[in-house]
Amino acid sequence: MEPTSSNRKKAMARQRKAEVMIAGEQLRLKLHDGKLIKDRRYHLRTYPNCVVAQELIDWLVSHKEAPDRTTAISLVQHLMDHDIIHHVCDKRPIFKDAKLLYRFRKDDGTFPINTEVKIFMRGQQLYEHLIGDKNSILQLREEHGVAYQRCFPGCQLIDWLLQNGEAESRRRGLDLCRALHEHGIIQHVAKKHDFFDSGLLYQFCINFRRRRRLSELLNESKQDTDEGTVVSTKEETHHDSPFVLRKNPPQQEKIGSRKDLKQVTSGRRGSLNSLKLHPAEFPPLSSTSVVTCNPKSVLRRNFTCEELLAPGAPFIKKVLTVIGDALGWGFVIRGASPCYVQAVDPGGPAAAAGVKVRQFVCQVNGQYVLHLDYRTVTRLVMTGPRAIVLEVIEPLE
Repeated sequence: MEPTSSNRKKAMARQRKAEVMIAGEQLRLKLHDGKLIKDRRYHLRTYPNCVVAQELIDWLVSHKEAPDRTTAISLVQHLMDHDIIHHVCDKRPIFKDAKLLYRFRKDDGTFPINTEVKIFMRGQQLYEHLIGDKNSILQLREEHGVAYQRCFPGCQLIDWLLQNGEAESRRRGLDLCRALHEHGIIQHVAKKHDFFDSGLLYQFCINFRRRRRLSELLNESKQDTDEGTVVSTKEETHHDSPFVLRKNPPQQEKIGSRKDLKQVTSGRRGSLNSLKLHPAEFPPLSSTSVVTCNPKSVLRRNFTCEELLAPGAPFIKKVLTVIGDALGWGFVIRGASPCYVQAVDPGGPAAAAGVKVRQFVCQVNGQYVLHLDYRTVTRLVMTGPRAIVLEVIEPLE
């Protein structure tokens, strides 16, 4: 049975939206690097983190993101239509190549965080974690005589979620995987099955680390959808990501030695299969890996929020400004009420700003987060401006 046309179109629409989000974020970080996004003054009022429309179009053309100004205007309008960028006063729904101020919604906190975006961000977070894992479950595997790159059995993904504290129970892990499948983030390698807690093989449909060219945004709607599998290109396996919270070294592909197998990788726009099968037809296979415990915390002992804030407690507050680079901010947080810094990339922006392991996160960009969990705090960082202001609490030395 083939997936229905409506489900296929819905999945493809979600994947196209995800591509726009990634391309828009990559553009935002490039413009910050080029100092085009900065505070601007207009009519005695200062607008923070803005870009002048004419300068933006000049940049797109000069950096060969668009062949001419007309195409560049269409590209920015496409980003506006997807709520990536907007006029600072929201008075102009149509982008105009003039001396007008525009701003990325992630720079002013107005980016809409709906269920679809949350699932996309969760999928991206899991993808980065899996790609950076030295013993990643993303490997070359065989199903029905065909080998697929960077795939994983459904049951092993759920095992991994439990081992890394990404799911509270096996049922929650299954629900998360099915949501990722429904939103076109993962799919069965042959696009024949829904997600099952079994030995069936799945892949990520989106390579979050591939560098996007903005011209792809306009070309996507014109390209024919390929229902078969396609071989991934060198560009699609690029390992740079503007979203990841920490810098991970590129994972070396584990390639098998069998020459009689056909190596296939699912295309990034491969359609989502929504075939409804009764679980009895594909009973879950027994998991071979044993779930032991979550990764060990770096904390020497656990602290409550009350202990951290108690008068005379042996702690000190610090305010740190971390300016993300092309790979992110370079730190990982874990825990809940309070959450703490679990790891810091020694060569990343966080380390340069003074972020250290075992610091407790008190505020993010002025928002009090001490009683929140790490997933919520991570979301605040990833959806906020590139420059984040952290208030941390650390023990007195």
